[in-house]
Amino acid sequence: MSKKDKDFRLTWQAEAPKHKTHKPYKGFKPEFDVKDPEAGTYRSIFKWGAQDFHKIPKEGLLKLIKERFGMTDEDFKKRLPNDGHEKVEYDIPLKLTAKQLSALEAIVGKDNIKTDDYTRLSVAYGKTMFDLLRLRNKIVENVPDAVLYPAETEQIEKIVEFCNKERIPVYVYGGGSSVTRGVECVKGGISLDLRKNFNKVVKFNKVNQTVTVQAGMMGPALEEYLNMLPLTDGTKYAYTCGHFPQSYKWSSVGGWVVTRGAGQNSTYFGKIENIVMHQKYATPIGVIETDSIPAKATGPDIGQIMMGAEGTFGVLTEVTLRVFRLMEDNQFRFGFMFRTWQDAQAFGREVMQCQAGFPSVFRLSDGEETEMMMYNYNLDEMKPVMALLKMKGYELGKMSLCLGFTDGEKGFCKNVLKNVKKLAKQYGGMSLTGVVTKEWEKGRFTDPYLRDTVQDFGIMIETLECAMNWDNMNHVWEYVRNYCKSRPNTIVCTHISHAYPQGANLYFIFIAKMTEMEEFKAYHSGLLQAIHDSGAAMSHHHGIGKMFAPWLRTSVLGESQHDIIKALRKHFDPNCIMNPGGTLGLD
Repeated sequence: MSKKDKDFRLTWQAEAPKHKTHKPYKGFKPEFDVKDPEAGTYRSIFKWGAQDFHKIPKEGLLKLIKERFGMTDEDFKKRLPNDGHEKVEYDIPLKLTAKQLSALEAIVGKDNIKTDDYTRLSVAYGKTMFDLLRLRNKIVENVPDAVLYPAETEQIEKIVEFCNKERIPVYVYGGGSSVTRGVECVKGGISLDLRKNFNKVVKFNKVNQTVTVQAGMMGPALEEYLNMLPLTDGTKYAYTCGHFPQSYKWSSVGGWVVTRGAGQNSTYFGKIENIVMHQKYATPIGVIETDSIPAKATGPDIGQIMMGAEGTFGVLTEVTLRVFRLMEDNQFRFGFMFRTWQDAQAFGREVMQCQAGFPSVFRLSDGEETEMMMYNYNLDEMKPVMALLKMKGYELGKMSLCLGFTDGEKGFCKNVLKNVKKLAKQYGGMSLTGVVTKEWEKGRFTDPYLRDTVQDFGIMIETLECAMNWDNMNHVWEYVRNYCKSRPNTIVCTHISHAYPQGANLYFIFIAKMTEMEEFKAYHSGLLQAIHDSGAAMSHHHGIGKMFAPWLRTSVLGESQHDIIKALRKHFDPNCIMNPGGTLGLD
């Protein structure tokens, strides 16, 4: 690996520049809040990602939003007062006794237990808009009594054993990017914050091509470790985990596993359940450890049973992942425009079913999202491309964008790209080369930062996603979209980001002028109900948490299967101390 490669590996994780903008505004530019929040404030908790990084919308995108919502420059001349720059203050007394706190301190050490108000709130909420609205309005509820920072697996095992004996609820906080209220401490108790100390590599096995890590390890730290192995461990190859969710820089390996997460490259590398080889849990009935054999016929797979339990069976402490040789030179990018969303779906299905290999990133956007992406990823500024699209009869609002790239061995990648191009032509796709994909990659992990800057002016951005078979896809899309559009002046973008031979996911992004908590709750609940009634699975990779839980029993899971989960919970956690309060529809 060259020095240039080394420098890249060490710096590619950065969010720089600190204040992400685009070309200078030609007209009116709002005074976006790009001030780093002060320590101890509400904003420092609800702000996405790095405290010193901010992102504002392109001028064209903002103009489109104003047009859709009937807003003018006047609406953007003053930010809303609930910007969260106030210091965190609330009055929720501790329920743990001095004796219990002392016993927990003895396990982790004096410096690794905190009970101050700010720390308790900082691990109580995730990143769904419901959490952000509560924090902006200083609504503090469901905080733990104490936050612990364990460093070793044995400490977590002792903590769970003690808490089970004392009937103290146990919650776990990894990266904090949950959008399902997965980390919320509904019953008080303690929260284990794994970021600070429980974030180490346990072992790399170059023979089996696996890595074992503590559950609190963050995505970038894992990826840097794997990328740098030729320099740090003398391996022949650099490696990658292949798991890159949009929350990648602010999510933990443990969080990926317990929610059955998916990375944006999952069409090639697989979802997390396809990558996990071994798991270790601290449960109230003792340590549960699965094997690491890739395939077997020894009864039901306990590893698959444990994944997706979201902390209700125990605390995931260590996990072994299969890793892949890093071959970034073989990432061949492509982009196409289809006349309709239905044409794009048919193309996507054929790519997945033709048995010629899968792309890695493979995204298909419906008409409304395509229009938004054209403003966000500079297609609107490519006049020759726009003129050609118009000449060939592609209509704005109807045409559908595909973007992606390959991963794997060079010959394989070339064949995948050749096949994708051939099929795109058959389904009426016009090639945009890889330019649009490169533009998308620039905002791949930073687009969530836009939520904070536009919400200061009352513009809300929220996401939901679900999964279905190909034969039900258009019905789900129409059904859910009809509900979303039942609210006037609401933008609803939809895309496929994870595809399979038998189906795919649909990812919905709704943008609305909305500031009231009750309105959001009603609209969001209705949207979940629409997903449920459409016949789709309630979640493809976000998990269920406490927010989606009321729909779980009667969704794809069903009553009988939910009874199995309840029975497993009773076995692993007879006193219901593990992430209690409605996770997965339990207790």
